[in-house]
Amino acid sequence: MSKRQIKLGLFLLPTGQHVAAWRLPETVADMHMNAAYYAELARELEAAKFDLLFLADGDGIHGGWPLEALSHTANRVVAQFEPLTLLSALSQHTSHVGLVATASTTYYDPYRVARLFGSLDVLNGGRSGWNVVTTANTDSSENFGYTETPSAEERYDRAEEFVEVVTGLWRSWDEGAFLRNKATGEFFDPSKLHRLDHHGKHFTVKGPLNVPRSPQGHPVIVQAGSSGPGKALAARTAEIVFTAQPDKKKAQDFYSEIKTLAETHGRSPDDLKIMPGMGVTVAETEEEAKAKVAELEALIDPVVGLTHLSSFLGYDVTGYPVDGPLPEIPEASAKIIQSRQKLFIDMARDENLTLRETYIRASVSKGHLNVVGSPTQVADLMEEWFADKAADGFNVMPSAMTGGIANFARLVVPELQRRGLFREEYEGTTLRENLGLKCPE
Repeated sequence: MSKRQIKLGLFLLPTGQHVAAWRLPETVADMHMNAAYYAELARELEAAKFDLLFLADGDGIHGGWPLEALSHTANRVVAQFEPLTLLSALSQHTSHVGLVATASTTYYDPYRVARLFGSLDVLNGGRSGWNVVTTANTDSSENFGYTETPSAEERYDRAEEFVEVVTGLWRSWDEGAFLRNKATGEFFDPSKLHRLDHHGKHFTVKGPLNVPRSPQGHPVIVQAGSSGPGKALAARTAEIVFTAQPDKKKAQDFYSEIKTLAETHGRSPDDLKIMPGMGVTVAETEEEAKAKVAELEALIDPVVGLTHLSSFLGYDVTGYPVDGPLPEIPEASAKIIQSRQKLFIDMARDENLTLRETYIRASVSKGHLNVVGSPTQVADLMEEWFADKAADGFNVMPSAMTGGIANFARLVVPELQRRGLFREEYEGTTLRENLGLKCPE
């Protein structure tokens, strides 16, 4: 049996995770819409033997930000490529790295998602993943004709059935169904075609899907929720779980809970990989890394910092003293990520942070684990979390993308490889092979 090794993804926001990264002198100003930049980044990831590139997405300009604050940050979804369009292009520049995109179960329909991701998976030779989200923000709902955002209960109820339909459609064709036999005139074997005929609470879908089975069976299912309903959905359906866990003990509890929940659904704990986000600023020395963080912190516009934090809290804190404590925050509504609200409230209370200190934390890592230091320090932390079963791998979130992923690949990856914690060559050509996930029957 091969040794357990760390899995690595890149959580891609074009300029980096830090809200002020776009203001650095070295940052390319048009990164958001620069196809050549994305292609070079994907090639860098593949050279470093990363498992996957992870694209978050939104169908609106998020958060109800005031225009003044919004116009001073590039780290919102003001302008970006539609993710499946972008990943289709990147598949032509890569051959091994996985390509994961977000599509919402709240505003898409199952057949369309099944067809889009199924097509991408065939196009790139079995390297795709679907990040399942239940969109909570008002900006998106109003773009799809909703006057208000559905409740968390409604969204997750719909999502459960949505994933069931999509996976059912992906199984429309058996392996080897397409004979393409010119001599006999048989193009496909009708016994290997299956119609879904789904009739449920939310969807009625006949099928079958007009996309054949991919080399990895079907796309890998990714889920990013850490709320109660999100964890339940992940345990039943997900093969990668992306989560925000800034504390190792809480990460261990989350890891254990999800793996145990998966077993209650008849799944093996190895059927899903827990990959927390990891904000990272790495340099040759700890001092250099800290200097880069200080440079970024100095570039945070307070209006942007407070508005950014308000979007996570679901409560406007822009009128409160920045050097005072976090005010009392009402219970989360359906319009925000409830687990993220709790994370920042608990962080501010437990560590007695001021509003300024809290928005600086939010600006750096958005509630994820954050590490600043030398290659050895970063690798030490990753090894500790991995060995202590707080993570199966990490979604790397460079504070600044220009130079950030190159530094990680140049400094941290060789250190992980030296310790036998990360691959030196890909195990296969599909995302499932590289992650060590089973091919679905």
